[in-house]
Amino acid sequence: MLQRMKKSGACWCALLLLCVVAGGVQAGMFDDEEARKQIAAERKRLDALSTDIKNQQQAADTRFAKVEEALKSQALLDLFTQIEALKADLNKLRGQIEVLNNNVENSAKRQRDMYTDLDSRLTRIEQHGGAVPPVPTAAPAAVTAPVVANPAPAAAPAASATATTATTASPPASIPGDPAAEARNYDAAQAQRRLGNYQGAIVAFQNFLAQYPKSNLAPRAQYWIGDSYFNLRDFRLAIAAQQTLVKTYPDSATVPDAMLNIASSQIEMGETIAGKKSLEEILQKFPISEAAGKAKRRLAAMSAVSGAPAAKQ
Repeated sequence: MLQRMKKSGACWCALLLLCVVAGGVQAGMFDDEEARKQIAAERKRLDALSTDIKNQQQAADTRFAKVEEALKSQALLDLFTQIEALKADLNKLRGQIEVLNNNVENSAKRQRDMYTDLDSRLTRIEQHGGAVPPVPTAAPAAVTAPVVANPAPAAAPAASATATTATTASPPASIPGDPAAEARNYDAAQAQRRLGNYQGAIVAFQNFLAQYPKSNLAPRAQYWIGDSYFNLRDFRLAIAAQQTLVKTYPDSATVPDAMLNIASSQIEMGETIAGKKSLEEILQKFPISEAAGKAKRRLAAMSAVSGAPAAKQ
């Protein structure tokens, strides 16, 4: 009996131990399944994070490329600004050279006139045998009047002598006005422009044109009127002034510069197509002028900024 009870107790113990082991195995199986699920979820999260990082990197590369392109365009704009500043300095120097050239030309005219007058006086001296001819006065006419029956012939030589004296004293009729005054007026207008008083320069150049419409400096004066309006950012009046130059002085060497100023005014007004057309017209009509070189560089800069191919000339 005792042995049966011992056997029975041993069986129950073995059964209990089996149940415990089975429960532990089942719990282990559940733990492995949960771990697999968590690993799968982590993998999905890592894949999503990797994809997000790649997208952000691509977006950053795109933004960097845009910034780099913008920097390139800014460099071109800075170069264009520097070119415009050099152009303004060159225009100032050109104005000074024009004044000096005009002064030299006026001096040469005065020297020629003085030589002509001196030559005519020497010729008269030679005709009188080396003696200086006496200056006619009214006294001889008064003395001879009682002797001559008819005073009219004596009055005629006196009138002729008076006319000769007047011709010698007055400047030659071929010189219209005073060249020195002409140069001073032009230089005064240029001085107003150099000081930045563009409105005063416009009035001064307009007065110069009114006084000296046939002057060699008239085309340049008209050009500086348009350039002064451009500096005042009144681009429509600048275009009108330069168009007046082109129509009034079509053979002037200033016409290419006037057309370049027209193109610049059109571009500043936002009329890019018209501005490009004006620049191309300069290249067609004046291909070897200084303005043509500037127009070509400006077209290239505009094409680089816009991405369009430049016009081939």
